[in-house]
Amino acid sequence: MSPLRPVLFLALAALPGGALAQSAETGYGSAQPEFVFSLRGGASVAPEYFGSDDYATGPDLGFKFHGLSLRNGRQFGDGDPWTDPLGWDIHGSFRYIGERDASDYDDLRGMDDIDTAVELGFGFGYTAQNFSAFTDFRRGFGGHEAWVGEAGMDVIARPGDRWKLTVGPRLFWGSNDYADTYFGVDGNEATASRPAYDADGGLLSAGIEMGARYQLNDDWGLEGALTWEQYRNDAADSPIVENGSDDQWTIRFGVTRVFRLRF
Repeated sequence: MSPLRPVLFLALAALPGGALAQSAETGYGSAQPEFVFSLRGGASVAPEYFGSDDYATGPDLGFKFHGLSLRNGRQFGDGDPWTDPLGWDIHGSFRYIGERDASDYDDLRGMDDIDTAVELGFGFGYTAQNFSAFTDFRRGFGGHEAWVGEAGMDVIARPGDRWKLTVGPRLFWGSNDYADTYFGVDGNEATASRPAYDADGGLLSAGIEMGARYQLNDDWGLEGALTWEQYRNDAADSPIVENGSDDQWTIRFGVTRVFRLRF
């Protein structure tokens, strides 16, 4: 399913430079409050829907918080967009799932449409110089109202001051409602080649992700990732997946821009 997202990157990049540019007189942690974050804008190629063997291109957007300093001296984060904070962290987690219009796909004709879904939640992570791990939990709104979870870990290589390379496994879980929404087939949706199917939750996919980031200068960078996942258990046994593919690939590439907003 193509991960369409609002092109917020372009809108923020067009803001006046004076409001977002860092001056030589002040820096993070000074008396002037500052909010430091980065946006990634680019393109992605992903399956047209979960289980599809056809792919579509769409925009890709990422957001990362780096630091907030207040006038009273309080600081959150370290404000350095190119250095990973080491140790434990608590972070937000977000995923956008585009709508599934059954009439657009021959293998899904006769099935109910699924609206756009937004998943919001939080996660825990740990980062060392050459290793990181995370666990995220999210609740869906819109197309599904279910709970999902993700876990992963990465080996980190830094072949130069500007490079960061990562590779590691990924696991994805979904509740019964999630599995039935995207992999189930109701009786009124069943056909000769697509029998009725009640999908249960659990571990639904496992795979691996490889990522790379290159810092161009203090404000700009390039970032990309290649992800392979294979459906497991009730997701793999779904007629939707059996008529498509249980191997799913996603590739994304974008430009990262750091913003330092003073107020």
